[in-house]
Amino acid sequence: MARTAGDPEEPVAGAAGAPGTVGVVGAEGTGGGGDGSGADDGGPDGVAGFLARLTGLMLRTSGEGAELIAREVVAAGRALGAEVSVLLVMDTATLTVAVPDGRARTVIVHAAPEVARLDRIAALKPLVADVCAGRAGLPEAGARLARIEAAPAPYPWWLKLCGIVLFALGFAPLMQPTWYELGTTAVLAGLAAVLAVASDRVPRLARVLPLVASVLVSVVTLALFAGDPARGGPVLLMLPALFFFVPGDYLSAAAAELGAGLITTGAIRLVYAAFLLVQLCVGVLLGVYVTGTSTRALFDTAAEADLPRWVLFASWTVFTAGTVLAFAIPRRFFWTLLALVYLTVGVQSGATALIGETGGTFVAAVVLAVVATLLSRGPARPPRLLLVLPGFFTLTVGSLGMRGLTTLAGGHVVDGFSDLLELVLVVTAIAVGLVLGATLVPDRSGRREPPVRPN
Repeated sequence: MARTAGDPEEPVAGAAGAPGTVGVVGAEGTGGGGDGSGADDGGPDGVAGFLARLTGLMLRTSGEGAELIAREVVAAGRALGAEVSVLLVMDTATLTVAVPDGRARTVIVHAAPEVARLDRIAALKPLVADVCAGRAGLPEAGARLARIEAAPAPYPWWLKLCGIVLFALGFAPLMQPTWYELGTTAVLAGLAAVLAVASDRVPRLARVLPLVASVLVSVVTLALFAGDPARGGPVLLMLPALFFFVPGDYLSAAAAELGAGLITTGAIRLVYAAFLLVQLCVGVLLGVYVTGTSTRALFDTAAEADLPRWVLFASWTVFTAGTVLAFAIPRRFFWTLLALVYLTVGVQSGATALIGETGGTFVAAVVLAVVATLLSRGPARPPRLLLVLPGFFTLTVGSLGMRGLTTLAGGHVVDGFSDLLELVLVVTAIAVGLVLGATLVPDRSGRREPPVRPN
């Protein structure tokens, strides 16, 4: 869940294709222009402006996949009296908005995807539902969307910092169930959290955040914490602190988009996720070079467990609390998310004991998708993405890629390729499981499939 671009600027009328921008590419039927700013009228300019802003916000919050954007935008446009077609890729959408009198506008929206502000996803769902049901016209919908865009984060910076630390601490026992792992993670995650919070205010840092964070964590780990092999390999000590930046969610979202037929979107997201993983790996290697450590030290051996079972059980509560704070999830959803996390862990553990790790991950993904889809029904319910995300994190797909690359860099070829092979299998299992789980639950929205152009 790499944080690489901070919180992008809100879309404004301007040159199409620039980050965080909306641009009117052309017009049909009138020969007129328009700035895409969303004037509150019923013509193509007003509807296209609103839908462009809506699409921009959806794109910016689409780190978990963009397959639902087209359906929501088309349904909202139809409710506002326009027919909309969508050409969608990972960070760009082209909307063609036509009104009954024959006038039309084509709008390009560009925004960098991320998952830092899930409160916006929660606020968008009832807005789209009201627009589609005819309860909110264009002026009201535009005003509500503006409030969502301008709303500050629900938690102050210091709570986000604490959330990132709790997020890492909850994940740490999965790497090594030792007290030493927890203590090391508390220090390293604190350093990574400071960088993550600082990047919200320093856009230049945000662009290289995974690299900078991995270098810092690598240097501190190798210099202070990795001296005794009995305490576990240095990669296992680093991973919990870097888990906030590992793009496991992007990997699975890419696989799911490929499976759903969004070829270009999925392929671009897959390349982007691989780039982020390599960036983290390079940062770890730079830390190795800075400290003068041999790359052979990047082994992947776990220490002997010494944590009691109650700590392992409670760690998922800590993990869920950290997820809520780190990703700006409204706190009213905490108990629902906690139940889904424990459900996912329980199903995965039970199924793994019966059919192996890959099969257990697949079954857990299916169950998570089915339950999340059922719980998300209704405009007042949490969005499905928000419900799936914390449970998905427990499947730990991203750590496999990080471990595989760093183990390969350390010269442990067999172990490295073994981790990467497991990564491919688990990514596929999660993606197919989530798609299957969503397919098993019938859609009761009553909306027709949108005219999404092949990409």
